[in-house]
Amino acid sequence: MQSENHNYTMSTTKKIQSALISVFSKDGLEPIVRKLHEQNVTLYSTGGTEDFIKNLGIPVVPVEDITSFPEILGGRVKTLHPKIFGGILNRQDNESDVQQMKEFDIPQIDLVIVDLYPFEKTVASGASEQDIIEKIDIGGISLIRAGAKNFKDTVIVASVNEYSLLLDIITEQNGSTTLENRRLFASKAFHVSSHYDGAIFNYFNTDETIYKESIANGQVLRYGENPHQKGFFFGDFDAMFKKVHGKELSYNNLLDVDAAVNLIAEFKTDGPTFAILKHNNACGLASRKTISEAYLAALACDPTSAFGGVLISNTKIDLETAQEINKLFCEVVIAPAYDDEAITVLQEKKNRIILVQNEVELPARQVRTCLNGLLIQDRNNITDNKEHLKTVTITEPTAQEIEDLIFASKICKNTKSNTIVFAKNGTLISSGTGQTSRVDALIQAVDKAKAFGFDLNGASMASDAFFPFPDCVELAKKAGITAVIQPGGSIKDELSINYCNENNLAMVFTGTRHFKH
Repeated sequence: MQSENHNYTMSTTKKIQSALISVFSKDGLEPIVRKLHEQNVTLYSTGGTEDFIKNLGIPVVPVEDITSFPEILGGRVKTLHPKIFGGILNRQDNESDVQQMKEFDIPQIDLVIVDLYPFEKTVASGASEQDIIEKIDIGGISLIRAGAKNFKDTVIVASVNEYSLLLDIITEQNGSTTLENRRLFASKAFHVSSHYDGAIFNYFNTDETIYKESIANGQVLRYGENPHQKGFFFGDFDAMFKKVHGKELSYNNLLDVDAAVNLIAEFKTDGPTFAILKHNNACGLASRKTISEAYLAALACDPTSAFGGVLISNTKIDLETAQEINKLFCEVVIAPAYDDEAITVLQEKKNRIILVQNEVELPARQVRTCLNGLLIQDRNNITDNKEHLKTVTITEPTAQEIEDLIFASKICKNTKSNTIVFAKNGTLISSGTGQTSRVDALIQAVDKAKAFGFDLNGASMASDAFFPFPDCVELAKKAGITAVIQPGGSIKDELSINYCNENNLAMVFTGTRHFKH
């Protein structure tokens, strides 16, 4: 069998004697071309890349000289020819392949450097469909797959991101590559091709029951949720944030940052608002006339939980606020901007992570693992506002209570279910989070408010889901709550409404449940 002739080891080295170079972007290409020329490598090329090499004063053989066939169809067909793909795909230890290479006068191609038309960038630019279709690469993707498939004999470089690696290898190894080198390049090439095909599929796909996702940017974290677990982050963190200072973010830091970003987005158009989070839940949040006042009010909500937390502001952090923050041990500080003096103060703690948040649209869908697959849902983009409120009680909420009800509802939406949130005068008073019953969540919120000396008289209450029984409004009334916001929708809504009417409580329905698991 022919496979018996395939006797390769990881130490197998091959000298690069010929290279096909055909790229859309010429950035970073010159040093490689010059090094290959220095090592007496024969260069083949097409179109603009051929002109680029000629302009460097380096000899290059046009692909047409091999194929005896010109580019056709406006450049759609350039390299798609048996003499090109034969040169890439031939098995050098296969006698039949060797004979056919001689019979058809096919030149050996040891190295392929190719990139792909910028399909994703073209889609993102809002270009016309015709322009988008023209950016679906045919020749390039075929060259990548051919070179990667035949990695035992061929080196494939499919991205500018691998140029420095190639240059280092051919410089240090005098133009030779090992099987290990070639297999690594093949792996990276298949990553490029699969990501590219995924992007094209997602552009055309209208079937929501088919899911394909490819994220090119990944990083290894120190560990996962716990030290014995491996952890990775896949995404473009640098697009969302500019990291000004501090240690590397951990798995848990990233989860808290995600929760913080989602929470503060609810207050994007509000006045100065500051939130403090711990284990993905808000332990302090307040809106005030100045961001310094908002921070101090948020900290007062639960100064114990704030220790080691993640802090986020919806506006620039000034020097006064930074000086107050600096008195607290916190893991991460996030804001859309900082005064220079504020940065200087916050950098006094060497491990404190300081992030500048950029304006970036978050994914429209949320994905999580479930059983042996994935659960996918639309992002919860509904934020309760005055237009959503339906007063269902005789007593109507005051203007201040309406403000507090909406304020509390925004926090409630971003807190683990079951949850109850108490708010008063633009301040989170307390919350019950992640409880197995709504009554337990309410009792937890009441106890926490008392523990930190807050007066619940005149406060407002938000619930992430409806009340199946009147027990929650009964407990709320006893604690001093005067207004309630909830989605409604229970077949026993009237029980809670009747209790509120009998006890002068105002209650509004929103019609939208905000479970968060």
